[in-house]
Amino acid sequence: MLFARRAIAFFLTGSVPSSPLDFSLIHNRESVLAILPLAVLLSHATESVAAKTGDSVGGLLNATLGNLTELVIAIAALQAGQYTLVKASVAGAIVTNSLFMLGASFLLGGLRCHLQEFNRVAARFQAGLLFLATVGLLIPSAVAEHEALGKAGLNQELSLALSFLLLLAYGLGLWFSLNTHRELFASAAEEHEAGWPIGLALVILAVVTILVALVSEVFVGSVQQAATAFGMSPAFVGFIIVALVGAAAEMAAAFSAARKNRLDLSVGIALGSAAQIALFVAPVLVLLSYFIGPAPMDLNLWPGAVAMILFATLTASLVTTSGRSTWFVGAMAIMVYLLFATALYLLPPGGNS
Repeated sequence: MLFARRAIAFFLTGSVPSSPLDFSLIHNRESVLAILPLAVLLSHATESVAAKTGDSVGGLLNATLGNLTELVIAIAALQAGQYTLVKASVAGAIVTNSLFMLGASFLLGGLRCHLQEFNRVAARFQAGLLFLATVGLLIPSAVAEHEALGKAGLNQELSLALSFLLLLAYGLGLWFSLNTHRELFASAAEEHEAGWPIGLALVILAVVTILVALVSEVFVGSVQQAATAFGMSPAFVGFIIVALVGAAAEMAAAFSAARKNRLDLSVGIALGSAAQIALFVAPVLVLLSYFIGPAPMDLNLWPGAVAMILFATLTASLVTTSGRSTWFVGAMAIMVYLLFATALYLLPPGGNS
């Protein structure tokens, strides 16, 4: 908590060391050290809630609160007109959650348990929602050249319409999984260690989420300066670094659950978060851009980003289709993520679109 106070104090007071690079490095160090204990608290609170409500609801709650961090980061960039960073962070969060978070959960759980099982119906449902969102994100990129040939504003109109459809799909998915067919998403009955009372756990979830959002915003502001100084491309910063930091608290909960053989909770957090970003966060940002952005934002992503989202979705669907996992499955999912990260890192600093 000391590092959280110091990181936020840097942000509020604007205390600046001798050089911008020193300032950004201090910010990065303080912010990362602040997120770690907050992530541990969030992990324990999530498991306590899931023990009372079930892994499906617990995973959804953790993903929702965790994605508030992504939303805060993206809104700040949206107000500044940094649409490239917004799109890269959204796309990166989808890829990071569906590949790195899911793969690392399988890897860490598999190193402790020889073979783990999870509800494949719930996993395939989340993967299906993610694939639907990928199709929605693919369309604006596919018609971009037609806008250049004729109708101006085509992508903005299309993105606005798609945003409403994606939000509708997300709402229908919630209604299906939490109401009409909730029995399909039940986890196997297992004994879980006693956690905090649910009231205390919910309060801690809310408070820690707010602190993580504040610390993450401090980190993002400083990491851009450091990335520029080290010659990193905006695509790598948004796709990899911002996405990893934004999902740090969720990852702590997912990894902890996997180590305790609660893979339904881990899969629910990883894929549920990715689907929520694609179906809820991205459309909401498009709608908010009409009110707080310098210009309306569209869903026209860099073709490489769309390809990465598509392959991440297909990989997540492939590794969850059997309802079983081992450490090797997780390692392969992480390897796909590292292939993407390597390509983005080697982009020139100007390669941001």
